[in-house]
Amino acid sequence: GLLFCTEHPFGHLIDTLQSEQYEERRYFNPQKLSDVRYEKLPFCMRVLLESTIRKCDGFYIKTDDVSSILAWQKQQNQAEVAFSPARVLLQDFTGIPAMVDLAAMRDALAKQGVDPNLVNPRCPTDLIVDHSLQIDYSKCAIQGPPSPMDERSSSSSGSHCAGQRPGHRGGCSKASCSDAPSGRSAAVQIENTPLLCPFHLQPVSEPETMIRNQEMELIRNKERLQFFKWCSKAFKNINVVPPDINTVHQLNLEYLCQVVQEGEGFIYPDSVVGTDSHTTMINGLGILGWGVGGIESEAVMLGQPVSLTLPQVVGCKLVGTINPLATSIDIVLGITKHLRQAGIGGKFVEFFGPGVQQLSAPDRTTIANMCPEYNATVSFFPVDDITLQHFKHTSTDHTKLVVLEDYLKAIKLFRSYGDQSEEPQYSEVIEMNLSSIVPHVSGPKRPQDRVAVTCMKEDFINCLNEKVGFKGFHISKEKQATQVPFLHEGAEYNLAHGSVVIAAVISCTNNCNPSVMLAAGLLAKKAVEAGLMVKPYIRTSLVPGGGTVTHYLNTSGVLPYLRKLGFEVVGYGCATCVGNTAPLPESVVDAIKQGDLVACGVLSGNRHLEGRLCDCVRANYLASPPLVVAYAIAGTVSIDLETEPLGVNSEGKDVYLRDIWPSKEEVNHTEENIVIASMFKELRSRMEKGSTFWNSLESAESALFPWDPKSTYIRCPSFFSKLSKEVCTPQSIEGAYPLLFLGDKVTTDHISPAGSIARVSAAAKYLQSKRLTPREFNSYGARRGNDAVMTRGTFASIKLQNRLIGKTGPKTLHIPSGQTLDVFEAAERYQRDGVPLIILAGKEYGSGSSRDWAAKGPYLLGVRAVIAESFEKIHWNHLVGMGIAPLQFLPGQNADSLELCGKERFTINIPQELIPRQQLIVQMSTGKSFSVMALFENDMDVAFFRHGGILKYVARSLLP
Repeated sequence: GLLFCTEHPFGHLIDTLQSEQYEERRYFNPQKLSDVRYEKLPFCMRVLLESTIRKCDGFYIKTDDVSSILAWQKQQNQAEVAFSPARVLLQDFTGIPAMVDLAAMRDALAKQGVDPNLVNPRCPTDLIVDHSLQIDYSKCAIQGPPSPMDERSSSSSGSHCAGQRPGHRGGCSKASCSDAPSGRSAAVQIENTPLLCPFHLQPVSEPETMIRNQEMELIRNKERLQFFKWCSKAFKNINVVPPDINTVHQLNLEYLCQVVQEGEGFIYPDSVVGTDSHTTMINGLGILGWGVGGIESEAVMLGQPVSLTLPQVVGCKLVGTINPLATSIDIVLGITKHLRQAGIGGKFVEFFGPGVQQLSAPDRTTIANMCPEYNATVSFFPVDDITLQHFKHTSTDHTKLVVLEDYLKAIKLFRSYGDQSEEPQYSEVIEMNLSSIVPHVSGPKRPQDRVAVTCMKEDFINCLNEKVGFKGFHISKEKQATQVPFLHEGAEYNLAHGSVVIAAVISCTNNCNPSVMLAAGLLAKKAVEAGLMVKPYIRTSLVPGGGTVTHYLNTSGVLPYLRKLGFEVVGYGCATCVGNTAPLPESVVDAIKQGDLVACGVLSGNRHLEGRLCDCVRANYLASPPLVVAYAIAGTVSIDLETEPLGVNSEGKDVYLRDIWPSKEEVNHTEENIVIASMFKELRSRMEKGSTFWNSLESAESALFPWDPKSTYIRCPSFFSKLSKEVCTPQSIEGAYPLLFLGDKVTTDHISPAGSIARVSAAAKYLQSKRLTPREFNSYGARRGNDAVMTRGTFASIKLQNRLIGKTGPKTLHIPSGQTLDVFEAAERYQRDGVPLIILAGKEYGSGSSRDWAAKGPYLLGVRAVIAESFEKIHWNHLVGMGIAPLQFLPGQNADSLELCGKERFTINIPQELIPRQQLIVQMSTGKSFSVMALFENDMDVAFFRHGGILKYVARSLLP
């Protein structure tokens, strides 16, 4: 532990935090280095530096790493440093192979007479079970909103009702479940009988839905859940969050993040690596973190640092004032577009400048979450007063907050945007003027046709003039002023081109940030108070993405005002987007047809093709929720919202949009004080209560996992077979055959597919031998805890182009016999004959999503080396982590230039004293030879390779 700091190379930097409000805390203070370069480092680099100082042990992390980070300006893109994050975040799909490996390591060590209880994650690890839910039963119609406690928060996947998207937790849409009887309104339908869903044909009453889905989830995933339950009891340093609590990202943001961690007698900044690309959300709260692959996450769990090249850090300076009409969605998309155009692939981004203070904590986390969209590694917002306010609403512990603020200020990790002298030096600075972000709508027919709200009236008139096409309707000039009077509920109204007849506020996929739904509610409140109404013939509806949305609209007191304007909660499910709008009043339809009018729909959903909402509504616009309400009040899209009034109140006074538009401060205040506080309180109570079926789930109490030989989900892998105390010196690879001869851009999906298991595959044969029917195969992703399935699934992609057989498919040539076999069968035969295997490949081998089985699978097939023109860096690290040698052809050379046919035998000479980046000689059975570069970047890589991978390396470190 760090408590024995007399020998610590940076023991002299230890400082004490003292106050009357809390017990003293010890910490490493980088300011004690008295190095002027520290205060010029970007804040994200300061987090990296503190970790490197604290974790410096002379082997994994060296004092040179500290020097490299201090010299970051000169060392960026050059120096490699090791980073030890404070914690690891796993979800169940990626977490299961990691935990199975640890359970197998316990078995291997117990056989050697070592106490299995010594095997635990060394880095604190949170495992959230949230990816396994499928919707088997669905409310086909519901009455009234469920409370958020009834709302399933787990991500959904698998079978869905028609018209539902994965992740959408509503009931089946009306169109997909049955055809609506003509003339009946949506409200009537929703209040009456549940409709039958063709996917499940089981009408289920609303309270039962959640229970039935839980039962199905329990049955389908029982083995996996029992294994996780055993893990939660057997391992120290791991926190398993059971299913049905919340999604991994919400938990990370609202519950797990600490900003400042305490452990081993010290306090230090929070940081995280997670097995999900959306881990980057956490950078919005001043916590350094990013997504990694399964093998890196396992390595970090086992105490190994992450190796990274010091990145360039781009400073994104936000200036200007946000346009009052711009919503959070406008801002996030505006910044995303700006960064995408700036070309910042693989770099860190850090935000600074006076504009940052205008962004709420949820805005920041949404911007950080968009990292994959603009290809940055991290988008970092240092902790400031707004972050502190956010934590006051989500944390109950006042002392922790005081410690947090004092500590961050003591080591200069707290940002005050008013003080220009605090500004770090960046690799480059991109300036963005927030006032340039103007609110847009999309339409009238395609989402990519964006129109600035200020130009809406002019653009609509242009659409009437243009020829019929993506934008045009071709209405002659003399007909553009047509007005058609009609009667509705005893009153007379007029319809014209641009009249709004459908207005739907939806919060499913693209409006999940609470601020935009709150803005719509606050706008409705101000509109009602100002005496404005929505004309009764407009078909208005409110379809929240889930009960949580209804809950916070209710808690913040805006729901009655939305209802007053006609925006009633009509249910949870796909409605207007998929064309499920109740029929328009006949008088409206007649008026549209009589005048050949271009009537309009406005919705905050994500689909709006011509005629989709209703066959007589030709122009449809996607808009933010508050703008949907505004256009509904105006009754037309042919309006300049800046200069023309939305309506007239009972006193005959004009009311403009600016009079009722809620300010960003107002929205942020409501969001922070009411929404986030209540959601956090509810999450805490769910965490404390736990899940009933998780609590009742039985699991073993033993230190070793009782593997069930009949299980097809959880199986003890053979990574630790022949584990001995002695490390063999690196062995040359003699007389190897190529298992596959591949071209360029072979992705991890080609190497280890995650989708369904084909009925004719090697994995299917194995599952059938276990008496499973094809319906029970599930997917490779769900069976990641069974190495027998995953090894047979390696190179099982139907899109694999293998030059040994000359056509696509998961087959290869068994070279000695000349037979074409499944890849697994060929590898099995080579292994029986004691023949080592290699893979020949082209450029960018292992590109695509990071996948641990893309390295574990080849290892279990007997692959000892991969010779390629170039590698995706994460994948080559994975190969090293599994003890497979990644070898690169020398520049200008490849399999074709060396005239390889792929049927030769290869001997790779590996010297006893292997060093990083060494050139090795490959001799062929033809008598020719060529050189390759061994992609071992440092001594750690060489050590892992010599041991046969990270897992064996860690296991041996525990042997006496």
